[in-house]
Amino acid sequence: MITPRPPVALYVHLPFCVARCPYCDFVVYAGGDARGPRARTERLYAAVERELQLRADALDERFGPTNGTAGPTAGASGRAPRVPSPTPVAARRPLRTVYFGGGTPSLVPVEWLERLMATIRAGFGVAADAEVTLEANPGADERGDAAAFRRAGVTRISFGAQSMDRAELRRIGRRHSPEDVAAAAAEARAAGIASINLDLLYDIPGQSVAAWQTSLEAALDLGPDHLSLYALTLDDPDEEGITGLEGDHLPTPPGARRWRDRAREDQDDDRAADQYRRATDLLAERGWRGYEISNWARPGHESRHNLVYWQREPYEAAGPGAHAFDGVTRRWNFAAMKPYVAALLPGARAPRDPDRDDDRGQVSPGLPPGGRETLDPDTAAAEQLILALRLDRGVAESAAAGPRFAEVRPWAESAGLVESVTLDGERRVRLTTRGRLLSNELFARLL
Repeated sequence: MITPRPPVALYVHLPFCVARCPYCDFVVYAGGDARGPRARTERLYAAVERELQLRADALDERFGPTNGTAGPTAGASGRAPRVPSPTPVAARRPLRTVYFGGGTPSLVPVEWLERLMATIRAGFGVAADAEVTLEANPGADERGDAAAFRRAGVTRISFGAQSMDRAELRRIGRRHSPEDVAAAAAEARAAGIASINLDLLYDIPGQSVAAWQTSLEAALDLGPDHLSLYALTLDDPDEEGITGLEGDHLPTPPGARRWRDRAREDQDDDRAADQYRRATDLLAERGWRGYEISNWARPGHESRHNLVYWQREPYEAAGPGAHAFDGVTRRWNFAAMKPYVAALLPGARAPRDPDRDDDRGQVSPGLPPGGRETLDPDTAAAEQLILALRLDRGVAESAAAGPRFAEVRPWAESAGLVESVTLDGERRVRLTTRGRLLSNELFARLL
């Protein structure tokens, strides 16, 4: 029987951007919400801090405190810190990874990043060798101070480069230039950031295979440690029913919807497949490991945080739209910011309600609204298999011999989607390059 487990990783969603890109489906609040006199950043950061404290309290109750780590420091709530037991009964291990995603987390003031990191260290514990990632935009007014981020504990920065072609960047609504990407990577390296990732998009409308290769080679010339290469996907979260007050996504703005309708006309599945193959061959020639369908790394620079997801390990999360998993149940916060902040930073009530108010006449903060789903064993087994097949090590022959995969395997082998290999003396089944390109079809059959 599978039982819940304490998290080994933490995801923190900071949703602010200077501008929202027309293809973006992440939970993002832009423009006046992010900058200016009506910006909602301070209250959101305070609410995230409070959620981290409450999530840490809940983990203490379920699994015991983190060994040798104090509880949440007093923050926006004014709540006194918990005092750790000198000999915890069932100590949790400190986090192996922390990931600040968004949005554009590099917009966060350094003092707030330090404050959130202090809260995380106090409530969850952070291993001495933990990977701490911060997502950043490369623009001069968005990338922040890499040296200050390093002092706050960041060990890895992921830059949303998307393209090294000026015209392509304009086409997809990006504000930065290729020169900004080069400057951002150089600043991060000079600041002592141990690992640098660049995100790149292919199947950009009208992008040729040759233009894609030129962009990829220009990115490689900057000396990154990791590359995430994604096909530009123009989904419709509204049609999927995951927006609205109880959704984990935000509605698509009308202008972005019109842009996507036009952009789809200039995309091509066959061309995208050729672009993926070209990247696979080029990176293999240069000694990069394609350790996951969309991710390549120099040895030792694989994203430890994302591997937690693909290896189906438990992780905690905070922020609007953020998802968590304890090994059995998935939990998510709704994306809407107003109810999120209202739950965590409630205003004063009058008259005072002694059953709900604290001694300052404030409503007691509570966890934000969200949803949860407990996976049945059959679905969990399929998910485990699918996530493992995303990785270059694939699955052991013993797992492939199970009834779910055994039924699909003859078709997958005849279609050239999987292959059997020996890795470290063990027979394993993994996706071929063709299998990576057609993985969604294979995964649908496994479900």
